[in-house]
Amino acid sequence: MNFFKAQDQAKRKTHQLTFLFIAALISLLVMANLLVAVMLNFENPATSFTQTLAQTPPEIWLTISLGVGGVVAVASLFKYLTLRGGGRAVAESLGGILIHQNTRNAQERQLLNVVEEMAIAAGLSVPPVYLIREDSINAFAAGFSPNDAVIGINQGTLDLLNREELQGVVAHEFSHILNGDMRINLRLMALLHGILFLGIIGYGFLRGSMFSRSKERGGVIALGIGLLIIGYGGTFFGNLIKAAVSRQREFLADAAAVQFTRSNTGIANALKKIGGHSVGSQIKNTRAEQSSHMFFGAIKPFAANLMSTHPPLERRIQALDPSWSGKFEKTSRQSNSPNGAQQSALASGFSSAPTTAQVGEESQLLDSIGNANLAQAQALISNADQGLFSAAHDTFESRALIYAMLVADDADIARQQLAFVDANAEAGVPAHVRRLMPTVATADQEQKLTLLEMAVPSLKELSGGQYKRFTAITNQLIVADQQVDIFEWVLHRILTKELYGHFIAPSRSNGNIASLKRLTTELHMLISVIATCGIANPQTQDTAFTRGWKLLQPNKPKNFKTVEYFDYEAFNQALAKLRELKPKLKASVLEACIQTALADGTLTQDQFALIKGIGATLDCPIPPLASKPR
Repeated sequence: MNFFKAQDQAKRKTHQLTFLFIAALISLLVMANLLVAVMLNFENPATSFTQTLAQTPPEIWLTISLGVGGVVAVASLFKYLTLRGGGRAVAESLGGILIHQNTRNAQERQLLNVVEEMAIAAGLSVPPVYLIREDSINAFAAGFSPNDAVIGINQGTLDLLNREELQGVVAHEFSHILNGDMRINLRLMALLHGILFLGIIGYGFLRGSMFSRSKERGGVIALGIGLLIIGYGGTFFGNLIKAAVSRQREFLADAAAVQFTRSNTGIANALKKIGGHSVGSQIKNTRAEQSSHMFFGAIKPFAANLMSTHPPLERRIQALDPSWSGKFEKTSRQSNSPNGAQQSALASGFSSAPTTAQVGEESQLLDSIGNANLAQAQALISNADQGLFSAAHDTFESRALIYAMLVADDADIARQQLAFVDANAEAGVPAHVRRLMPTVATADQEQKLTLLEMAVPSLKELSGGQYKRFTAITNQLIVADQQVDIFEWVLHRILTKELYGHFIAPSRSNGNIASLKRLTTELHMLISVIATCGIANPQTQDTAFTRGWKLLQPNKPKNFKTVEYFDYEAFNQALAKLRELKPKLKASVLEACIQTALADGTLTQDQFALIKGIGATLDCPIPPLASKPR
C-alpha cells in the first residue's frame, strides 16, 4: 500500500466527484425545465408539448436554470460552511460524545489505547475519539486533514469486538486519514446536500399545502410534487456519486488495515461479527444518511449493489479471508469479556501483543513513510515513563509536560523560563513543571515527540482562553534564549498544526504544483539545512547535499551553501510552498531529505526530528523507527 499513490488516487477521485456533480446538476436542470414545460402544456392542452417548448421564451428556461442552480450552490455552500469545523463538527452532528483522555471506563480506555497505538505507529498525532450511542458495529474517520481528524466509534463496536478486532477497525479508519479519503468525504457531503436540497424544498411545499385553503393550493401541490420528483432524482444521482467514489476506497482501506496490523484476522472477524449481529452496522440517526460513505460498514441493510456505498460484506470478508465458509455466526455480547492477559493489558493501558522491533537498516526510514510500525509504537508506549505517560493524558498536566520539554539546559535561562511560567501559567502548573523536569531531561527526542503526539488530544480539550495562554507561554519559552533549535522548531510546528487547526482553522493545501523546478530555491534551502544538521565535516556535508540534490533535479546542479544558523522563519516559508506539491513529488522530496541525512551512514536525533517536522508540515507522517537515531 503506497501512501503517496493512494493520495494521488484520492485527488483523481476528487476530480471525478466534480465531474459527476456537474453531470448530476445538468440532469436536474433539464428535469426542472421539463417539469415547467409539462405544467405550461397542461395549462394549454390545445398546444403540443413540442410547440410549448418552442414557443416559450428562452429567458424562462434561463431563469429556471439559474434559480435551480443557485439553490443547489447556496445549499452546498451552506453545508460546507457548517463542516468547516472538520471532524469534530461531523461527530457532534451524529450525536458523538467526546471520550476524555482521563476516562476510567474500561471499554473507553481500551479504545483510546488502540487509537493511540495506531496514531503513533503511523507517525500521526493522536486524534480525539467520539462515542456514538448506537448498538450496531460501526466506526468512521472525519476531517479535512490529519490535524483536524477525529475517530468515531459506535457503542456496539466496543461491546462486541475484542481488542484485535477493534484494532483492525481502527486501522481501517486510519488508512482513510492517511490516504486522503476524509477530505473527499466532506466535500461529497457538501455537494450532495445541494443536490438533495431541492427534494427537501418540495417536501416542505407539500406539507405546507396540507394546511392551506388558498385558491393556489393546487399549484403549490403541483410545484411541491414536481420538486419532490426532482429531489428523488437528486437522491438517485447522489447515491450513484457516493457509490462511485467510495466503494473502491473501502477495499483499499481493508487492505491497508491488514498491512498496518500485520494481520488479517482482526478486521476479517470484525466484518464477520457485523454479519452475525442482529442490527449489523446500521445507524439509526437520521443525519447519518448524508455521511453514509464515511462509515466502516453500510448503515442500511439490503442496499442494492449499484447504489451501495460499500462493497457487499461477503466480498470484503472473502478478500481478507479466502478460507471463510460464508456462514455468519450469531454475535454474542459476551465475546468481548476481557480475561487473562487481555485483562492485564487493559488495566495497564498497553497491548499484550509482542513488541519485537525489526532490525534497522538504511532503507527503513524510506520504506516506513505512509505505513505503520505498530510493533515499535507498542514498544515506545510500553517503555514510556509512567509519570510522563500519565501527564500526557491529563488536560492539566499535559501543559506542564510541554513546558518542561522547553526548559533550557543553561541554568540562568532555565530560571528565567520558570519565573515566566510561575507568573503566567495556571495555578498548580508550575509545580508540575518542576516535578516533570528531571524525568523529561532523561528522555531522548524520539521519546519526547511520542509524548507530544500522545498529549495532543488532551491539549485539544483546553478552552479557547486556555489555548491562547498555553500558546503564548510556549512561544515565550522557545525564544527565551534568543534562538530556536531543531527540536523546538519541530515541537512548535506540530503544536501549531494540530492546535491552531483545532481552535482556529485547519491548515489546508491543494497540492496542485506538478513540477519541482518551480521550487528550486525552496528545495535548495531544505537540502542545505539537512546536509548541515548532524554532519560536522564540511566535505561530508557537500557530499550529502549532492546526494540529495541529484534525486530532485539531476539536470540542474546546485552548489552546496553552508547554513550558518537555523533560520526557522525562512525554513517555514519554504515548507509552506513545498506543501503545495502533488503527493508523489512530496515523496521525492522526503526521499531526498532522507538520503541527504543518511549520506554519512548515521541518523542523528536532530536529523530524525528535522525530517519528522518536515513530514508533519508536508502532511507526510513519519512512523517510529525500529533502530533509534544516534
